[in-house]
Amino acid sequence: MFGEVLRHFREAALLTQEGLARQIPCDRSHVARVEAGTRVPQDTFAKTCDELLGTGGVLLRLWTRIDWYPQVEHPDWFRRRAEMDEVAVQLYEYQVMVVPGLLQTPDYARALLSQTMSGAEVEDRVRARLSRQQRFLAEDGPLYVAVLDESCLRNAVGSPGVMRDQCAHLLDVGRRPNIRVQVIPAACYEAVHPTTSMSLIALPDGARWVYSESLSRGHLNNDPALYARHSRTYDVLRADALSAPRSARLIGKTMEGYEDDHEQARAERRHLDQEQPQRQRRRQLHRNSPRFPRNRARARQQGP
Repeated sequence: MFGEVLRHFREAALLTQEGLARQIPCDRSHVARVEAGTRVPQDTFAKTCDELLGTGGVLLRLWTRIDWYPQVEHPDWFRRRAEMDEVAVQLYEYQVMVVPGLLQTPDYARALLSQTMSGAEVEDRVRARLSRQQRFLAEDGPLYVAVLDESCLRNAVGSPGVMRDQCAHLLDVGRRPNIRVQVIPAACYEAVHPTTSMSLIALPDGARWVYSESLSRGHLNNDPALYARHSRTYDVLRADALSAPRSARLIGKTMEGYEDDHEQARAERRHLDQEQPQRQRRRQLHRNSPRFPRNRARARQQGP
């Protein structure tokens, strides 16, 4: 339904999918998939299209009323954590190595999950991961503070284009009133980093939970003493991290680097695309050109 409404307004504005994609900006394939109903758009996509197409906010209102993930299945070991996300009133998170799931773009999540699985399982897990984000991205979403080790920005996932879009997404969500994104620079030698990522979850009934992960399972603990200890550790981490505005500048500089890499990769692909037919034409000309016998030097006879 969303895709059909988007197509209606796009065609009424006399824009092609390519033309709309250039103005957003995004890839034409993303617009095509949203219109076909095979890709779930971000709310920022709906808002931008509203502005570009002059819809009066129809697309964003429609986006908020659609249940984008009516049937998702989380892994058994993660299901309890996902249920907590649905009701949490506060979430404080520290993440190392990769961007946390609540802040991942679809392409980043897809590239990350594709490292360990394939096929339909990847798409099912991507849908499940993105389904957790909607509540935190809503206008009245719960408080969410994410402290990221700089390694989350530097560890390349997917491609330069995927990382560029992921950085842009971090900048966008960090502007929301209920979300703060802070980065601990790699050069912050005095910072005391936990050995693993962790989440501090506050529930409506006053319960407080600590969540962490090992290689293939999640760990939840509601021991008040443990929560207090990790809460102090988190407070120190936030103090050592860059402020949200300074973190945004670091993320922006990192994004510019990926943008340069992305443009270089595109230039190399265009060069290869041009070189391939040129080689084919050269081979074709060589096959069709007349052949002339080569004059080969005769062996000289040795005297007696």
